[in-house]
Amino acid sequence: MGSALLVLAVLVVAVFAYRRGIHRVRRSSATGRPHSLLSYYGYYAALCCIIPSLGVFLVWTLCEPFLIEYLILTDLGADHRHASDGLQSMMLDQIRDIAAGVVPVASADPALVAAAAHYNFLETIGSAGLIAVALAATAIGFGQAMKAMQPNFRARNRVEMVLRFGLLISSSMAILTTIGIVLSLIFESIRFFNLIPLGDFLFGLHWSPQIALRGDQVASGGSFGAIPLFTGTLLITMIAMLVATPIALMSAIYMSQYASARLRSVVKPALEILAGVPTVVYGFFAALTVAPLLREAGVSLGLDVASESALAAGLVMGIMIIPFISSLSDDVITAVPRALRDGSYALGATPSETMRMVIFPAALPGIVGAFLLAVSRAIGETMIVVMAAGLAANLTANPLEAVTTVTVQIVTLLVGDQEFDSAKTLAAFALGMVLFLVTLSLNAAALKIIQRYREKYD
Repeated sequence: MGSALLVLAVLVVAVFAYRRGIHRVRRSSATGRPHSLLSYYGYYAALCCIIPSLGVFLVWTLCEPFLIEYLILTDLGADHRHASDGLQSMMLDQIRDIAAGVVPVASADPALVAAAAHYNFLETIGSAGLIAVALAATAIGFGQAMKAMQPNFRARNRVEMVLRFGLLISSSMAILTTIGIVLSLIFESIRFFNLIPLGDFLFGLHWSPQIALRGDQVASGGSFGAIPLFTGTLLITMIAMLVATPIALMSAIYMSQYASARLRSVVKPALEILAGVPTVVYGFFAALTVAPLLREAGVSLGLDVASESALAAGLVMGIMIIPFISSLSDDVITAVPRALRDGSYALGATPSETMRMVIFPAALPGIVGAFLLAVSRAIGETMIVVMAAGLAANLTANPLEAVTTVTVQIVTLLVGDQEFDSAKTLAAFALGMVLFLVTLSLNAAALKIIQRYREKYD
């Protein structure tokens, strides 16, 4: 509640500063022309109010939890302050639960109850201090902005400099986030491969990451052969692409070459509605509708179809990918220069011949790029496979049997409280690294093909 009031107060002051800055410059420049448009002076005044309070909020938010934890541990005494990190973390969690009312006070340790009361007091003081300091920073920024509101002040340059810096920070955060993800995968994968040989992981035929409770049990260290996962991923992806590619490609050809503008304006949005459906809905559809239908059809034909099969997951995943391929292919076909179409028609070719012999070959690089992007999208899908294909790591090429994929196993390995020193948990990072490299390669190849196409036909 305090943060919401602070944001509202800062916004009100910023709006007032915007209007006040414009009014001040307009009045001062009655006999001369200001350096910048009046709106830039208002923007500068508003930014002078927002940026200092935003900086205070970020610093306070980052530092306050550590300061409160230090004060709480100090209040508990030297024994608790010098305890292990795990014990300190557990005590702090208990104190937070007591302070939030999750744990009844009557059943808690009196020392922790007193610490929880102190915790609430420090949070209250912290919230009040944050509001006071942020508003003070806003007021100082407002005063500085009003002093600068003169006709010769280069407001546009200052505003553009602030915006340029903000864009730089945003792009840097995106780059640093990507680097952090990659480094975390690399470091954790190295830890995994220190426990499990790389060859056993990449070429092993049995996947059973569960660690046995006793050392005399078979495979007490688990089995981490990822070939069944790779096979299941490729099987489901192949089924999905076999379903999606012809339907999506024919749809794109029809909408770009044969459909009227009125029909296209209706059909294309209706087809792209599929792209807005959450994947968990597709998973429900696969598990509750498609899988039972396939099983009943298999029984009638004398086939043994598993209740969770690669075929069910692949069919529904293919339906999900149709708008992805169709939209990209339609854009690529539409981008083919009109001169190629007109030249083909001038030579007497029919619309069908023009599509087959002129437009499609010209658009083929872009279509291949769309296909590769769709493959990477299918490889990374999780929810449909979890709900329709199962969790069994079967090494099979039979689409009627249950299989699993790399993404499903990553989810399974990281569900619940896990020890991040065990090979079982670290295997998720190794699988993530493989998945990252595969999808990165596919995306790079697709973008390279599309780039070459654009350079040729722009």
